[in-house]
Amino acid sequence: MSVKLTSISNGVDGMFIENDRFNTTLISFNFYLPFLKESVANNALLPFVLTTCSEKYPDFSKLNYKLSKLYGARLEASCEKTGDFQLLKVSVSVINDFFAIDPENLVDEACSLLLSLVFEPKVINNAFCHEDLNREKRKAIEHIRSEISEKRIYAKNRLIEEMYKNDNYGVPKCGTEMDVNAITGESLYKAWVNMLKSAYTRVQVVSSVMPSGLFEQIRDKFSLLDRENITDCSKTLPTKPASKVNTITEKMEVAQGKLVMGFSSEVYGNSDSAIPLMVMTDIFGGGPYSRLFSNVREKMSLCYYCSASSVRAKGLLTVDSGVEAQNFEKAEKEILNQLDIVKKGEFSDFEFESSIKSLKDSLNTYNDSQASIDAWYSLRAFDKDVLSPEALADKLDFISRDDIVNTAKGVKLHTVYKLMPNKVQERK
Repeated sequence: MSVKLTSISNGVDGMFIENDRFNTTLISFNFYLPFLKESVANNALLPFVLTTCSEKYPDFSKLNYKLSKLYGARLEASCEKTGDFQLLKVSVSVINDFFAIDPENLVDEACSLLLSLVFEPKVINNAFCHEDLNREKRKAIEHIRSEISEKRIYAKNRLIEEMYKNDNYGVPKCGTEMDVNAITGESLYKAWVNMLKSAYTRVQVVSSVMPSGLFEQIRDKFSLLDRENITDCSKTLPTKPASKVNTITEKMEVAQGKLVMGFSSEVYGNSDSAIPLMVMTDIFGGGPYSRLFSNVREKMSLCYYCSASSVRAKGLLTVDSGVEAQNFEKAEKEILNQLDIVKKGEFSDFEFESSIKSLKDSLNTYNDSQASIDAWYSLRAFDKDVLSPEALADKLDFISRDDIVNTAKGVKLHTVYKLMPNKVQERK
């Protein structure tokens, strides 16, 4: 696999990820915008509206018919939070021309379809259509409510909200239900215009062959726009250590309590220096060999689950666990004890080597799908050095135990969030 980055226009890059393992071609538009409370909901909804209709395909039945003519080509839309920025993604996947029954330019047609969706949406009088908007708003609200219903996700979101309550990073990635309800056809149109004019844009192609003339067509489209104030997504602010640990306790009608702990880290950013945070987090609370799983969950039976994850761009580490009400204090104390063990370097060679092997195996799975490859590069658009999954896996061989200890020493408890049952049920 080879990767080539090309400058297309002002703040617009094209990346060709050559990979001949697949019989399909995937093209994605990736738009990066500041993560701001006032615009997050409009931005988040935009990719989903853009992939349901356009001026050329004014309703989903016509669009779906076109996709079926392209041998079942797939459109995808997503919104992610990456550092202090919002990533809006619109993509299409289509089989390569070679595998069509009759000689057809399937990839070129799919590219044209994607361009029409992004640059020629279905709008009337500078507003998206009421019917299309309400349909996607309803889906977005259902998604937000589903995350509230899933208490593990809800508790993790509440921790982030409390840790960053004075920061835009604490806002949910799709906004709140109130934010979504406030979206209008006019506000969404303004978000679309702003996206095209100011978002840093990365167009990625994962295929064995680069579609002829695609980047030139994109250059022509952007040449018609007055691009200014292009988003600089390299400036993500790290998580500041807390002067005092903040503890939040909520009670709900839940059978199982949730204990979520947030930590700041002195290791952060998008360079090689942040790699030890990934390994340290895995030793602490990754696979079945980790300190949290083997001790807090298995040996001491304090949690139904207990795992750690990190966001290297923010220097953020979190631990989330499912805990019975009577075990909250014991579980919190033991989680911190296991972190101290890692800080002292008292983890075993088996744990260290298992973590390296597991992470390398996980990195090697990215090449199993085009969507995974596409996601890998889009979420690393602002790394100083764009590493492939294989290249990052190779760098893990140079991580030492001292790297892990030094990284762990910079991890400080910031916020504790507890979601407890209204009534504590005694064990029989």
